[in-house]
Amino acid sequence: MLYLLAVVGALTVAVLLWRAFGMRSETGVSAPRRTVAPDDDPDFLRRLDDEKRKRPDEDPPA
Repeated sequence: MLYLLAVVGALTVAVLLWRAFGMRSETGVSAPRRTVAPDDDPDFLRRLDDEKRKRPDEDPPA
């Protein structure tokens, strides 16, 4: 009977340590990052504008 209590106690301690220091799951911790589409990315739009200003000799698109 004493061995059974020791096993149950050891399992309880192991589970508590696992829960306290084990790997944390990412669910619910933070929202996943959204991918920014090129037409929503300010850096992309700025680069397009810079390229457009560098090439003023070309015909404008129809």
